[in-house]
Amino acid sequence: MTLMIDSVLTAADSALRTLFARPHATRAIPAPSQAPGELSEAECREAGALMRVNHVGEVCAQALYTAQAAVARDPALRARFIEAAHEETDHLAWTRQRLDELGARPSILNPLWYAGAFGLGLVAGRLGDPLSLGFVAETERQVEAHLDSHLDRLPSGDSASRAVVEQMKVDEARHASQAVDAGAAELPAPAKAMMRAASRVMTTLAHRI
Repeated sequence: MTLMIDSVLTAADSALRTLFARPHATRAIPAPSQAPGELSEAECREAGALMRVNHVGEVCAQALYTAQAAVARDPALRARFIEAAHEETDHLAWTRQRLDELGARPSILNPLWYAGAFGLGLVAGRLGDPLSLGFVAETERQVEAHLDSHLDRLPSGDSASRAVVEQMKVDEARHASQAVDAGAAELPAPAKAMMRAASRVMTTLAHRI
């Protein structure tokens, strides 16, 4: 009973912090390898839209990891999910900082994205720890590919956003590898396809609103 209450309080705290508080990173925002160039108004809008999508992804990551931690059967795995959520807070803070610097705003649908991702995390967690870890591994692989595509789409002069995305990509690949090492089960192809379809809907909407 105490564990259930603690999980509910942790989930509520995560939701409030993610959606309404200013995130604080434990690592400094990645520094670009070259000085940022001058961006046109159109380039600023596009960079802002792409970083809004990335920020939404981090909102979802907070929800997923928090939900999976709440229902994880293994205490060590629960601690791993909580630690991963803390690491993803750096990404949340970095993408929010870039949104501010580009004069862009977060998605107004963030509460919806959080709720949906939290529900998916609960479902994945209820399927058992191996499948829950498999969901993490596949999610991180898809996020890594998504970030790779953003490196191609970001304006060439926006080296500041590029540095953030590059570090995020490294971190997501590490999270996927850690999930596999911890015993992740391979998800069936239909599940992977559904995840990609849901991701396309989210990224399309978040790019605009």
